Order: sequence, then C-alpha cells, then structure tokens
Amino acid sequence: MNTRTPRVLVALVAGFALVAAACGSDDDATTSADAPPTTEDAAPAATDPPADGAPERIVSIAPTHTETLFAIGAGDQVVAVDQFSYYPPETADLPNELSSFEPNVEAIAAFEPALVVLSDGGFSGITEQLDAIGIEWWDGPPASSLDEAYAQMKELGDVTGNASAADALVAEMQAEIEQIVADTEVPDDALTYFHEISPDLFTATSESFIGEVYSLLGLQNIADAAGADTNFPQLNAEFVIEADPDLIFLADTMIGESAETVASRDGWAEMSAVVDGNVIEMDDDIASRWGPRIVDYLVAVSAAVEQALVPA
Repeated sequence: MNTRTPRVLVALVAGFALVAAACGSDDDATTSADAPPTTEDAAPAATDPPADGAPERIVSIAPTHTETLFAIGAGDQVVAVDQFSYYPPETADLPNELSSFEPNVEAIAAFEPALVVLSDGGFSGITEQLDAIGIEWWDGPPASSLDEAYAQMKELGDVTGNASAADALVAEMQAEIEQIVADTEVPDDALTYFHEISPDLFTATSESFIGEVYSLLGLQNIADAAGADTNFPQLNAEFVIEADPDLIFLADTMIGESAETVASRDGWAEMSAVVDGNVIEMDDDIASRWGPRIVDYLVAVSAAVEQALVPA
C-alpha cells in the first residue's frame, strides 16, 4: 500500500514558522503497494463503516491529511498524530508529539500502526525506513491544485476503507465552492491582492494551490508580475508598495502580524488596502493546508471581495 503522488513539492507554509518547510516534490499521493486501489471498486455507502481489511491503527504525521481522515470518518482509526495536527478538536485526545519535520521511525513504530499517513514527498527518507521495518505508508505531498487535493482525499478514502465517505466529501466541497463562486460579485476590473506568508514578504503566485483558490474569485495576484522562478517567491517592500494591491491577505497572524502591524511598516500606511481597511487577517493553518477547510478559506476571501467593493 506504500504510495506517493507524483508531484514535486514546491512549498506550502504554515505561517512564518513553517516557511523553512517550503520545499518541493512533483509526486502524486503514493502508498507502499505497487498501485493504489481505485474508487471504482468502492461499494459501501458513505455512512457505512470502513471496509474489511481497512487499517485499524493509523498514525498521521501530516496535518492536512489528519483533517481529511477525520472528515471522511476515519478518526476512530487514528491512534497518534504529529505536533501540528490540532484540528479537528478531537485530535487533542490523541498522542500528538510526533515530529512531521524530522519523523522518527522508532517513535512512529511504537504505536504499532497498520498505516502511516505522510505529506513528506520523499524529503526526509522516512518512507525507506518504514519499508525496512514492514510498516505500510501513504504519502500525499502538498497539492498544487484543487484537483490534486480532491484526488488525495479520494486516495485516502481508498487506503483507509472510507472510499464512499471520501467521494461524498469531495462532492460536497465542489458543490460548496461552486456556490460561493456563483454568489460572489466579481468586478469588471479585477481586484489585485498580495498574499503574505511571512513578514519578510514571502508570498505565493497564482500557480500555487492557494493562488488557484484566489483565482476562483477573479483576483489578480501582484506576485505574478515579479517573474520569479518559484511559486513561493520573496518580494521586497518597494515592489509591494508600488503594486498597491486592493487587498492584502495575511497568512502570518499566528506570529503576530495584523492590520495594525502592516499599517506601521515604512511606506505602507498610504497603500490602498490599508487606507480602505482591506488588510484581511486570515487563518494561517487553513492557508497552508489543502484539506476540507479550504471551503472556509474561500468564504473568507469572498467576504473580503465583497467588502472591497463597498466604497471606503
């Protein structure tokens, strides 16, 4: 069942503390079997228990996939998570001291898992260590698109015996996102935005997963004009000030950034987003993940767009 999705991990950052983890892999979700099962074989209804043979003990050291596991009804199968898997609240009842950055195979094995869920992308070498001691794994590195995120959710459903529930989750997310897009007023002249990952102005282009989310509502990313060779470039203050975006989305609030700190930066107080009150404090965790709560993130972006269309 050991599988890894074929894509190179470019970077997804959970606030400034995780910027260093922005690396890259062009692999799709992968498991340790020769080939992952497909949803075509899934027969049970979404409310049925996991299929026979499903792993009864799962260790997740991937915060995004932990959220998905609980969303597809696999929460009861999870016996331990990593230190950043603190959503949903039920994870607080689980051992949560495993490292997702420097995974320790002995610590993982101590929980006697039938399956280890990763978002490693082959970066740490943990998959080879798990292979060596005969523990199955599934690896879904950061998705670069909604379609990739949906595919990973379905694969997690397959490998955990919750295929129907995963299919239902994806269908629900797609319907909700379609409705949000339909209900959001989009101006003829596209609003521009800056997505801030860290106060030293790391950001994400439209080619990233989070960039695609913004694009759903017709927003124009100022980072695209920087001509960077990465989807997660570092801009300088002069570039951002000159671009003068209509909206600034802060995905670094957990480390103290806010509308007030942005306004206090040299040269930022006169920017349109600051003057008009369109510096939006987002949820850092959701911004750096590609799981079920991305729907909530899009709701917040939609509200920001509607706010920006109201005269200051």
